[in-house]
Parts: sequence; C-alpha cells; structure tokens
Amino acid sequence: MSDFFEIDFLDVETSKSGDAIPLRYQLNNLIRIHVVDGGFQDTGEKVVEHIKTYYDDPNFIDYVVVSHPDGDHAGGLRKVLEEFEVGELWMLRPWLYANELINRFSRFTSVDNLIKRLKEIYPNIAALEEIAIEKGISILEPFQGSKIGQFTVMAPTKSRYLNLVVESEKTPESVKQSELLASNAFTFAEKFAAMAIALLRAAWGEELFSSEETSAENNMSIIQYAYLCGKRILLTADAGRDALLEAADYAPSIGLALPGIDRFQIPHHGSRRNVSTEVLDRWLGQRLSSQPKKGEETFVAVVSAAKKDKDHPRKSVIRAAIHRGAKAVTTEGGSICTGYNAPDRNGWITVEPMPYPEEQEK
Repeated sequence: MSDFFEIDFLDVETSKSGDAIPLRYQLNNLIRIHVVDGGFQDTGEKVVEHIKTYYDDPNFIDYVVVSHPDGDHAGGLRKVLEEFEVGELWMLRPWLYANELINRFSRFTSVDNLIKRLKEIYPNIAALEEIAIEKGISILEPFQGSKIGQFTVMAPTKSRYLNLVVESEKTPESVKQSELLASNAFTFAEKFAAMAIALLRAAWGEELFSSEETSAENNMSIIQYAYLCGKRILLTADAGRDALLEAADYAPSIGLALPGIDRFQIPHHGSRRNVSTEVLDRWLGQRLSSQPKKGEETFVAVVSAAKKDKDHPRKSVIRAAIHRGAKAVTTEGGSICTGYNAPDRNGWITVEPMPYPEEQEK
C-alpha cells in the first residue's frame, strides 16, 4: 500500500466536550500508531475499540501523547495504557521540576511537599505516570523541538511551561500570584454576564473574540505539527493565543513557511478565548473577500465538540475559520476521520461542512 494517514477525532459525548484523537500513518512501508488524548475516563474504552476496529487490531501503539492535564483529555488514556503495549508516553509532569520551582512558591520550603501537592493537583497525569512505571513504558518530555515520530512539538518551551505552572490557579500560592488573582477576580455579577452571551448579526469577514484569556492548563497544551503525504497537519489541543504564537514563531526553525495548514484542529473545542485574528492570520492566512463555494475550500478545520455542550463551538470561531477558506467540520454528529489515501471504511460517509454562521457572540 502507498503512503497514507488517517486522523480520527472521536465524538466524546458528554455534557462537556473532550479530545480523543487516535491516528495512524504509513511512510516508506512503516506504519505508526499515535494517540493524542483520550477524552474522559469513560471515553477510554471507546478509544480502545476504535483502534482495534479500524487499525487492524494491533497490540502495540508507538506513541501516546497527553496534551495537557485536564480530565477531558487525559482521563481516557488510562485505559489505552492498560490495554496496549506502548512504546513511548509523552507528557509533562510539573513535579519533575520542583527543584526549579520551589523558590517561586511562598507556601513551600520543602521540595518533597511541593512534589506531593503537585501530584494531588494533577491526578490524571499522576495516574498515567503510575501505570507507565508499572508497565515499563518510557515517559518523555514533549518540549518544543521534540520529535514524536513524524510529528514535531511546536510548543511549549520549558521556560513558558514552568511559568504557567506557577501562574495556574490550581497550584499553591506563588510569591506574586495573590496579586495576580486579585486583579483578575470576577464579581458574581460579572460571571453571570459572561455566561449570558448575546448574539449579533455580522457581515462576512467581521470577527469578534473574547478579551479573556484561556486557563494556564490550556496554554500548557502540546502543539504538534507533521508533514504527511504532502499535507501540513497541526494538532492544537486546548492551546491559547500565547501558545499558538509561540508555535508560529518556531515554525521557521523547522522549515515551515506560514501561513498555510491543510488539517487544522480548532483549539479548545471552538472557544473564542483561545484564538484571535492575529493568531489565525499567522497560521491560516488573511480573510478572503468572499465565502468559497462548497467543494472549493482550501483546508479542513476540525472541532471536537459534544452535541450536549451548549458552550462550544462558538459561532465567532467557526466564522473565522471559514473566513480563511476552511471546510469546518465538527464531531457533534459523530466521529470524524480526515486522511489521505487511507484504507476504506464500510459505513463511513463524507461529512457535511458546518454552515457559515450569520451571527457571532458580542
């Protein structure tokens, strides 16, 4: 068989969205299986069954990547590690850097106590670490520049990651964090107003995103890029604007000329706190003068969003992807496979693109 790739965005159907992305590719007669996130704990079995059904019932997975510690991404990977032999587990564990971080926390003077606390704060990755150690799976650090098979880690850098660990609202109070939290604190009325987002009819090309930033944990997300079968692929997980800009700044180092991505994962289930016009211009190009006709889109943009999740995806984000020529598709109607020259699958049909929203959030 000729070279191919297939990337599956599984429908994580709960009241909240999640990411579960198994993928397989063949280059020069060598097949690799690469899993990015596994959704919630209850999603793990679905990931396992999908791999067994569509990837020729393997016993071995080459790479498992934990994009960041949130439960809607890391939870389901416990089942994956338990069911398969795994070559490499790629994930960031903040407690490994406790010696470097200890002086940045006001409440801790003991490295051991900081390690214990960080493992309590991030139980999903602590559990994955335990399974990996028990099974003898190599655990590697996916910092910028790391190679995971054909994928390159574009972000985060170690320095930015450590800053995010300190800045996170989950971690023990840092030396300056109390002031930061006070300045960012919402009153109850402000929180309520943020939830009641109104829609505004907008003309083609108009874009309006949230002024709020995504969480520190989301900005820890591992951004991966690969060039497979002539296609440029970017997996973003829940990366925010800072992470995406850091990744874009790194692109020339690996010979990636931007803009121009052929398969683009819309970050954080289509949240409008994760992208901006600047970010999307860097990665995807300038807005087009008019909407491309069906079948004339220039790239595929995939958003992992549960049907029951009323907060994702945001209309403003889908509009922005289409402004740049995307065929925007969502897992709301079921799992999606995007690929090139991939093996046929019985019962799978071509997914319909999302319609262009005539309104966006104020």
